[in-house]
Amino acid sequence: MSLSAAQNQSSPAGTTASAPDSSKALYGGKSTRRITIHDIAAATERGEKWPMLTAYDAMTASVFDEAGIPVMLVGDSMGNVHLGYETTVPVTMDEIAILSAAVVRGTKRALIVADLPFGSYQEGPVQALRNATRLIKESGVGAVKLEGGERSLEQIRLLVEAGIPVMAHIGLTPQSVNAMGYRVQGRGDEAAHRLLRDAKAVQDAGAFAVVLELVPEELATQVTQTLHIPTIGIGAGAGTDAQVLVYTDMVGLTGGKVPRFTKQYANLRQVLGDAAKEFAEEVVGGTFPAPEHTFH
Repeated sequence: MSLSAAQNQSSPAGTTASAPDSSKALYGGKSTRRITIHDIAAATERGEKWPMLTAYDAMTASVFDEAGIPVMLVGDSMGNVHLGYETTVPVTMDEIAILSAAVVRGTKRALIVADLPFGSYQEGPVQALRNATRLIKESGVGAVKLEGGERSLEQIRLLVEAGIPVMAHIGLTPQSVNAMGYRVQGRGDEAAHRLLRDAKAVQDAGAFAVVLELVPEELATQVTQTLHIPTIGIGAGAGTDAQVLVYTDMVGLTGGKVPRFTKQYANLRQVLGDAAKEFAEEVVGGTFPAPEHTFH
């Protein structure tokens, strides 16, 4: 039952339950302080949907922060879209730490979540704690994200016990691309049950939210209805509590084929290309710099 429905049932006959306070909304709210995981939990209680975008530098992050994006992920997707790697696997802790700090410096309100890259937590909980602590202390992020359900249970539990908020990530886990490939996860009864177990495991371990990537919509909706922590979909349909996109896909910077679940809201690749060509042509033609760009 939705929160609003419950409120209406508990209201005296002939009265109407008060509307939610929109000033507290994650997106569009009036608060200017840094968002925390407690705000995320409150939004879930209100039945509020919210957006999340990736960010990898201070300038882009500042634009998203001014636009009101409440949660930003410094994802290991930086490997593909920012650092030129073919996959996320080569991304290092140093790279995550440097770019996470830049995103934190470029924002004032958004909750910044940093990925723990491949090889930074697979050895066990102690390794995970050491690297997550570095991102909290050195980069100033408000939470970390790691991949895996039941297999990452002890890592999540230790981080949460140490006071580090954890966002989990199940379904397609890109760091495991060499083992699973890029394909929809959770199809078929056995795979669906396994994904549900993973979702419940990360919740029980203390994760404050879970990303569902490349999961059938019906299964993602079922997971969302089963958990009390928010689900964040990417290629998981409209039934999740939140949606995340890699920002370069969203703004059309990514070249070549993009995932089916991505919607392009702008074509910055063309805008930047046209600007670069116009600049080059003016330099070659001798019209830039003009007198108004010149000092005497």
